[in-house]
Amino acid sequence: MNVFADQLGFPEAPVFLPDGDLLIVEMDPSKGHVIRFSADGKTRTVIAKTGRPNGLARDRKGFIWVAETAMRAVLRMSLDGSYEAVAKDCDGEPFLFLNDLAFAPNGDLYFTDSGIELEEIAPGGELNPDYRQLRYDGRIFRIDVRTREVECIDRGLQFTNGIAFGPDGNLYVAETLSGNIYRYECAQGRATGGRTKFGNVIEHFDPAQLKGPDGMKFGADGNLYVCVFGQGDVTVLGRDGMVVRRNSAGGSMPTNLAFGPKGARKIYVTEVETGAVRILEVETAGIPLHG
Repeated sequence: MNVFADQLGFPEAPVFLPDGDLLIVEMDPSKGHVIRFSADGKTRTVIAKTGRPNGLARDRKGFIWVAETAMRAVLRMSLDGSYEAVAKDCDGEPFLFLNDLAFAPNGDLYFTDSGIELEEIAPGGELNPDYRQLRYDGRIFRIDVRTREVECIDRGLQFTNGIAFGPDGNLYVAETLSGNIYRYECAQGRATGGRTKFGNVIEHFDPAQLKGPDGMKFGADGNLYVCVFGQGDVTVLGRDGMVVRRNSAGGSMPTNLAFGPKGARKIYVTEVETGAVRILEVETAGIPLHG
C-alpha cells in the first residue's frame, strides 16, 4: 500500500482526468478545496475554494460537477476554477447535505442528499452522540443536465451516501447508518422501480459506532468496491451482493475511491484519519464511468 498524497483535510471524491491527473476535495471547512494532483502526486494545485465540497463527477464536456455541502448546491465547475450553481432545490424544497454524484448512461446526473443538516448531525464539527435518534430524510435526485430539471427519485433513507451505476445499467446507492446498499432498476439511464436491498457491508454492527458505506465504484469484474467509513476497509461485494473480501484502507475512515487510470489494477482511496490518498492493489481495473 502506497501513499499518493498526504496532509489533507478530510479528503473525498477522487476523480481521474484523461491526462492521468487526479482531482480530490478537502471537506475540512478551514480548507474547502477542490485540488488537482499531477499523475505522480508530486504537484498539487488548488483549483477552487468552494466551502465544503463533497462529491465530484466529470461530464463528457470536461466540466466537473460538485456536490457542495456548505452552499447546499450542485455546482458545475471548469478546470480553471470558475463555477456556477446549477441546482439548490427540488420543487422549492432546499437540499440539506449534498453527498455524492454519478452520471447515468444517458448523461443525466444522479446525486445523494444525506437528509439532515450538517450542524444537526455534527454540531461544531463533533458527532452528535444521539445521531441515531435524529430524523433523517435521505434523498436521491436526478438532474437533466440539458434542462436543469431536478427530480426526486427516492427519499426517507438513513443518511444516503455513495452512488454508482453498475455494469448492468442499474443504480446503486449506499445507506450509511444501516450499512445497506440498495439497487434501483433503470432503463436507458432512468430509474424505473423502487429500491431493493442488494447487500450490506458492515462486518460487526454496533449502534454506538458510526460506521457504514461511503463512496463506491464498480470494477470490471462486476464487483462493487465500497469504502466503509469507521470500519477501515474497502469491502468488495460480488454480483450477488455477498461479501467477497475486505481490503484494509490504511486508516479507519476511508471515504471514497477511484480506480486507477488506463486500466490500472489499483484503487486510490481517500482516507480521513491519516489525511491521505492511498493506493491499493486490486485484482481488476474499473469500469469506465459515464459522463
